[in-house]
Amino acid sequence: MGRRSVPFVVVLTALALASCARRGELPASANSSLAENDDTFCRAGGTVAPGSSQYVACIRDRDSQRANAIDRADKKQRELGEYMLNNPVRP
Repeated sequence: MGRRSVPFVVVLTALALASCARRGELPASANSSLAENDDTFCRAGGTVAPGSSQYVACIRDRDSQRANAIDRADKKQRELGEYMLNNPVRP
């Protein structure tokens, strides 16, 4: 590697890591639409009243499922990044 390519690799790695840092966060607009979807889903066609124990448990379960899905996606992204760093392809 030449002198000039070392800073490029460092910059490229820093950009890749910076983009991964905020991966698990959802935009504010997505949060409101997800809350509406959760509310509609947990009301179960009007048979469950908001604030009831069934409704609260449903909302909690949906939040837990969403958090687990985000964690799985983050883990896969980290594993891919580690794989790419440990197994560079040289043309």
